[in-house]
Amino acid sequence: MARSSLFAALALAALASPLAAPLSAPLSAQAPEAIPAKYADIANRIIAAAQADSAGAWNRIAELTDRFGHRLSGSKALEDAIVWTAATMEKDGLANVKREKVMVPHWVRGAESLELVAPRRQLLPMLGLGGSIATPAAGITAEVMVVASFEELTQRAAEAKGKIVLYDAEWRDYGYNGSFRRLGAIAAAKVGAVASLARAAGPYSMRTPHTGSMSYDSTVTQIPHASVTSEDAMMMRRMINRGDTVRVTLKMSAQMLPDAESHNVMGELRGREKPEEIVVMGGHIDSWDVGQGAMDDAGGVVVAWEAIRLLKKLGLTPRRTIRAVGWTNEENGGRGGAAYRDAHQNETHQLAIESDGGVFSPLGFGFTGSPAARAIITSIGTLLNPINAGKIEASGGGADIAAIMATGVPGMGLNVDGTRYFWFHHTDADTPDKLDRAEVQRCVAVMAVMAYIAADIEQSLPR
Repeated sequence: MARSSLFAALALAALASPLAAPLSAPLSAQAPEAIPAKYADIANRIIAAAQADSAGAWNRIAELTDRFGHRLSGSKALEDAIVWTAATMEKDGLANVKREKVMVPHWVRGAESLELVAPRRQLLPMLGLGGSIATPAAGITAEVMVVASFEELTQRAAEAKGKIVLYDAEWRDYGYNGSFRRLGAIAAAKVGAVASLARAAGPYSMRTPHTGSMSYDSTVTQIPHASVTSEDAMMMRRMINRGDTVRVTLKMSAQMLPDAESHNVMGELRGREKPEEIVVMGGHIDSWDVGQGAMDDAGGVVVAWEAIRLLKKLGLTPRRTIRAVGWTNEENGGRGGAAYRDAHQNETHQLAIESDGGVFSPLGFGFTGSPAARAIITSIGTLLNPINAGKIEASGGGADIAAIMATGVPGMGLNVDGTRYFWFHHTDADTPDKLDRAEVQRCVAVMAVMAYIAADIEQSLPR
């Protein structure tokens, strides 16, 4: 889910954690400024080898997503993809390949539809939002009330009773526009609405609704909640502004089933001197139940996995172990990240790296950790300047590594040119053709360089 505002919040939480107290880890004689000279040749070898493989990582993303499609938590497709990933990691020669059990939520979309019934009839594209309840079998037919914000809804609360509230908010950013998806049903129910609709959370659309998680409040009546396209939200607003009464019929058969068994999947490049110390990196292998989950987030899993495969191919074995992980259940629960923390709490983690913003042209990383650790990471970053990917920004991380970062582990998130990311995010259009082969390979390069050097330096990253 890319997500700069989420990353910043996670970073602050990690820094504020009482578990993140400084550890005694003095720097060795290898000062940060000495790192570029020592590792320049290796970094250049990695970058050249990654870019020479014109489509290796992209082909693997396409194979995973074409073979299994979308992979919602609790689905057979997700578990089949996890089994295949583990088997393919073993074929690639990764060490300690395993699946670790995680119990995950199991929401099922079912059949659903939205029909405009007045002032004319037309079926409208829609997607129920993850976790929503169903409508009655016959659906809900009601007048639509359009608002641009929660503030407007509050001001016009007396008009909302018995209506379907439509949030038609122009794109600002993911945090702002996503709030109508996440909290819209609660706010609408408070003023007596019978259902709610949220305009797709993205800056660009070709009549593609965006799904994602939504929330309920135990003190407020639960109502169905769905996403509509930007085009149709604007159309319904125009109709109402002309004086027309807009009515729709919403049908949803969604249901929440008992928790299901899923797994985190992982494989390693074992360290030559300190194998018990870990640099962990990856993305989430689950996706929403639309599209193929190529950007979000098969790409993040694959570039970490391919980075290890590349290092093995080059005969590069760092001091510490590098572990590639496909976390489960990031999209509608985050249980994979929490389960990883619990299963590996007795290990020493040098660094955690997440890729969950699409594997577009890499720009660098966002980093959360001590100033001394930042100096080391910034120094490593200079080795990525030849491919314009060496910028290290403040505050980085991700939803899957947030749990382990809260224990004090330094964390970072891959930053990319995400201009196109929210065009396709959580839609049927999240397919591998949206990813550029050369850009994906550069992501492999930056993940491999950062992970290798962070795992190979003499010193532990200072906490």
